[in-house]
Amino acid sequence: MMRSVDVHVKTLAPSVRTIIFSIFTPKQKPPSLSLPLQFSSRSSSSHASSRFFSNAVSFSTAPIHGYHAVRSFGSIFTVRAFSSSPAASLQPQQNHQEPGECGEKVPPLEVGDVNHGGLEEETKLSLPVRAYFFSTSVDLKSLVEQNKHNFIPPTSRMTNYVVLKFGNHTDPTGTGGCISGSECIYMVVFQYGSIVLFNVREHEVDEYLKVVERHSSGLLSEMRKDEYEVRENPALNTWMQGGLDYIMLQFLNIDGIRTIGSVLGQSIALDYYGRQVDGMVAEFTDINRGMEKTGTFTMDRKKLFQLVGKANSNLADVILKLGLFERSDIAWKDAKYAQIWEYLRDEFELTQRFASLDFKLKFVEHNIRFLQEILQNRKSDFLEWLIIILISAEIAISLYDMVRRSL
Repeated sequence: MMRSVDVHVKTLAPSVRTIIFSIFTPKQKPPSLSLPLQFSSRSSSSHASSRFFSNAVSFSTAPIHGYHAVRSFGSIFTVRAFSSSPAASLQPQQNHQEPGECGEKVPPLEVGDVNHGGLEEETKLSLPVRAYFFSTSVDLKSLVEQNKHNFIPPTSRMTNYVVLKFGNHTDPTGTGGCISGSECIYMVVFQYGSIVLFNVREHEVDEYLKVVERHSSGLLSEMRKDEYEVRENPALNTWMQGGLDYIMLQFLNIDGIRTIGSVLGQSIALDYYGRQVDGMVAEFTDINRGMEKTGTFTMDRKKLFQLVGKANSNLADVILKLGLFERSDIAWKDAKYAQIWEYLRDEFELTQRFASLDFKLKFVEHNIRFLQEILQNRKSDFLEWLIIILISAEIAISLYDMVRRSL
């Protein structure tokens, strides 16, 4: 009896297999999925759900019209995209192994661009930083008076800059997480004229610069600017990591903005003063070349004194106003921000650039001293000749008087 049943089963097996595969043959029109996919973590067991989605792969010739958010149901399966076309079909996957057969974890079904969410998240964690220098002085007191609702109270004794926040004002201290991936804008304004903008788009820069321009003096004919980037990565193994034109931090808060802004503000201001000194070096170079050809120079004393005053004021501004050798109070208190401060100073080569500026100023000073000596010698020669003329005139008058008396 059992043998006859076994024979009948073996006889019917090919027929059943043929019917099943004929239903899913690619030559016929595949059946449409008219039932919506509804998932519930409580409706079925984990093994059944995992096995079903590991054996089925969705195919469609229609384009994918949109991505859905990634859903995870107890780490059973993951669906990244669905086709909006009704011509979706299920086709058996070849050479498939059940999880129980080899003990390997079956990968979940993923359709579409798997990196779409990752790229969007990475974009949100990137923060553009723009530094500008368009004046030599800013009245911080009047700036704060007109922007009290945007002013963030200082956390250190440094009084040569202020921080303004535009956007969400729910966190008045500015220590919250509304920095990257949001519309909040931070502006660090320095008394010596530098402005550092965080999270400001290119077409919005003029709007925020006008806020400071009303309180500025000594506006420059040409504005200096520089760009940088700050990235946040909470999964970073170290506190910070540097890169090409960017710095990556585990998180960015108001202390980080103050530290980064201080270095960028000094850098863009130092660039302006470096250009000023370069102009003086070029002017003295032309004078020396003219002296080489003609053996003399035509600079008057007033112009020379103007150059002396310009060189001295530039050196004083770099040392005193910029505070180039003063360590940030935040960097003194916390080693993490000291690491940022030291890295950015090395990145922007502030020490080397000041050394180059100081060398150029010494060259200018040497030329000024040389030209002053020449002008002094010219004045001495003029006075000597004037004395000689006066003595000669006195001698002539005396001779004339003696001749007249002798007659």
